[in-house]
Amino acid sequence: MKKILFVPLALALLWAVGACNQQQKKQTSMNEAINPANMDTNVLPGNNFYEYVNGTWIKDHPVPPEYSSYGAFTVLYENNQKELKDLIDEISKKKDAPMGSVDQKIRDLFNSGMDTARINALGASVIDPELKTIQNIKNQKQLDVEVAKLHATGVHPLFYFYAGADEKNSSMEIANLHQGGLGLPDVDYYLKNDAPIKKIREAYVQYIAKLFELKGDSEKQAQKAAQQVLELETQLAKVSFTRLERRNPEKNYNKMSLAKLEKISPDFGWATYFTNLGLKNPGDINVSQLRFFKGVSKLMKEIPLSQWKTYLEWTVLNDAAPYMSEPFVQAQFDFYGKTLSGQQQMRPRWKRVLGATSGSMGEALGKLYVAKYFPPESKQRMLTLVSNLRAAFAARIKKLDWMSEGTKEKALAKLEAITVKIGYPDKWRDYSDLKIVPDNYFQNLENASKFAFEFNLNKVGKPVDKTEWGMTPQTVNAYYNPSNNEIVFPAGILQPPFFNKDADDAVNYGAIGVVIGHEMTHGFDDQGRKYDKEGNMNDWWTKEDAERFAKKTAELAKEYDHYTLLDSLHVNGDLTMGENIADLGGLNIAHDALLRSYDGKTPKPIQGFTADQRFFLSYATIWRQSIRPKELAKRLKTDVHSPAEARVNIPPFNMDVFYKDFAIKPGEKLYIAPDNRVKIW
Repeated sequence: MKKILFVPLALALLWAVGACNQQQKKQTSMNEAINPANMDTNVLPGNNFYEYVNGTWIKDHPVPPEYSSYGAFTVLYENNQKELKDLIDEISKKKDAPMGSVDQKIRDLFNSGMDTARINALGASVIDPELKTIQNIKNQKQLDVEVAKLHATGVHPLFYFYAGADEKNSSMEIANLHQGGLGLPDVDYYLKNDAPIKKIREAYVQYIAKLFELKGDSEKQAQKAAQQVLELETQLAKVSFTRLERRNPEKNYNKMSLAKLEKISPDFGWATYFTNLGLKNPGDINVSQLRFFKGVSKLMKEIPLSQWKTYLEWTVLNDAAPYMSEPFVQAQFDFYGKTLSGQQQMRPRWKRVLGATSGSMGEALGKLYVAKYFPPESKQRMLTLVSNLRAAFAARIKKLDWMSEGTKEKALAKLEAITVKIGYPDKWRDYSDLKIVPDNYFQNLENASKFAFEFNLNKVGKPVDKTEWGMTPQTVNAYYNPSNNEIVFPAGILQPPFFNKDADDAVNYGAIGVVIGHEMTHGFDDQGRKYDKEGNMNDWWTKEDAERFAKKTAELAKEYDHYTLLDSLHVNGDLTMGENIADLGGLNIAHDALLRSYDGKTPKPIQGFTADQRFFLSYATIWRQSIRPKELAKRLKTDVHSPAEARVNIPPFNMDVFYKDFAIKPGEKLYIAPDNRVKIW
C-alpha cells in the first residue's frame, strides 16, 4: 500500500512539485533563466519583485487542470516524468527480462498498474481479507496485533513507527514513534470552526461514507461509520502536537525503554505491538510526542472497541483507494484533489502509476535515470559550487557582529564537517527480496511496502549507514539532514532552471547556488543550530549568542507574519521560520560566493542586466508559480515553507545590495529601512 519515507527532521527545499514540455528544457540557458518576455516591467521591483520578474509568465501559465499549482519545479518534475516513462517503455520492450531481475520488476509493477480492466474487476476484493480480520477483532490484544500488522504493510493507523538516528547519539539507529492517525491535513481542520474549515469537515464525512458504501455498506451504515471516524480522529487531534510544537527538537526527543513506555501509555499493548512488528526487544525508543501517546492510552479505554474497528477499516480503505477500482480512485480525488486543493482533474493514469513505481523502486529506476540523463561534468561543477559556497559562508561567520568567538569556532567546525552528496548514492539499494508479479497491482504495492518496512525495521539497534539517501536521484528537491550533518542534491534538480552547465555564473549562483546556501543554512537555522558537527542534539551555543539569535529570528518572523495573501490570509512566521532563515542565508551566501568567483573583475552585462541583477532575477525565476486559492490556503496552514511569492518578496529586501541593483526607494511597498533589515547569517 502507501510507501511512506519518514524523515521528520530532514529539511527540504520544498514540499511538493508537480508539468511542461520537453522543448522548454532544451532552450538555451540564458534565455531560459532570464527571459524578459516573462517579466512585467509595469510593476516596480520595490512594490512586488515577484511580479516584476514573473508577472507575464504567471498570466501566460494558468494552473493546468491536473495540478493545484504550477511553476518552475513543476516544469522540471514533468520533464523528469517523461524521461522516466521513456526508460520504462524501453524496459517494457524487453520481453525476455529474467524473472527476479530489476527490469522484470520495474516492467511488471508499471504494467500491472496500467491494467485497469483487471484492477476494476478486482474492485474492493483486494482488501476484503484485511477488512474481515478487522471485523473479527474481539478484544484489545487483537486490536494491538492488527495495528502492528497494518504498520508492517505500509498502512498507518494511530501513529508511525520507523527507525531513525538517535538524535543524541547520531551514529546509532533506534526505534521511533511519531503521532499520526488523521485523515485531514492538520489538527486545525478538526478543532477550528470557521466556515471554510467546517465545509471541509462536512465534505470529509461524505467522502468517508462514500468509501464505506463502495465497499458494500448501506447508506445508513456508511453515514454512521463516517461520524464515528470523525469523532475518533477529532479526539486524536485534541491530544496531537501542533505543527509548531513539532518544530521543537527538544520537546520531541523522549528516549525511553519499553517498560517506561508501558507506564506512560498503559492501555495500549506495546509489548504485543512490538512482538508482532517483528521487534520483540526494541531497545531504546524515542516517543516523539508524549502528550499524544499518553492521550492514545486514555482513548483506548474511553472509545468502544467497535468504534476502533470502524476506524481501522477506514484507514485501510483510505490508504488503498488510489490503487483500487475507478470508483475508489475518483472518490479520493474528489476530496483530496478537488475539495482540498482545487484540482480540476486527475493526472493521467500513467503519471500516477509511474509515481507509485518510482516510490516503490526509486533507486532501481534512479540508477537507470542518472546513467542516461546526468552527465559526470554536472557533478564536478556542483562540487566546485559547493566549495565556493562553503568558503563564502565561513567568511560570513567570521565577520558576524552578534556571535562570540567561541561559538564562531564551533560553527566553522560544523560548516567544515558538512557532508555533501550530489546526484546519486555511491551504493545502490538491493531489490532482490522484492517480489513483483505481472497481474496484481495492489499486491505488488503491498509487497513493496512490506519490503520497505523490513528494510527500515532491520536498522534498529545498528549503526547509521551514512551512505544512504533520503531521496531518490530523480527527485526534484534537495535537503539537509541534521543528524548526519549532510546536504543532498539529487540529480533531478540539477537541471535548468536550477543548474545549467552552460549558463553564466550569475544565473547559476542565483538558482542552484542559493539552493546550496539554503541547505547549508539549515544546519544553522532555529532547529539545525541545535545539532553539533557530529549530528547530535547538543547545545553548543553560549546563552548570550542564543538570545541574540532568537531576537533576530523574531524580527524575521514579524516580516513574514505581516505578509498577506488572498486578501486576508497571513504567512505564519513561526511555522515557516526554518525555511525563511535558510532562504535569507542562502541568498546572502550565494551572492558573496558569486562576488568571490569574479576575483575582483566586473562581468559585462548580458541582455542589458548586470551580473548582480541577473543573480536576483534568476533567484526569483526559480520560484515562479501559479497556484489555486484552495491549495494556497491549505499550504498556509500546513506547510513549513512560505509561499513562493513571499520567498521572493521578503529575503532580497533585507540585503542592502539589492536596493542599489534595482533602484528601490523609500515609499515603495516592500521597502525596509536600513536599520530594520534582518541580517542573521
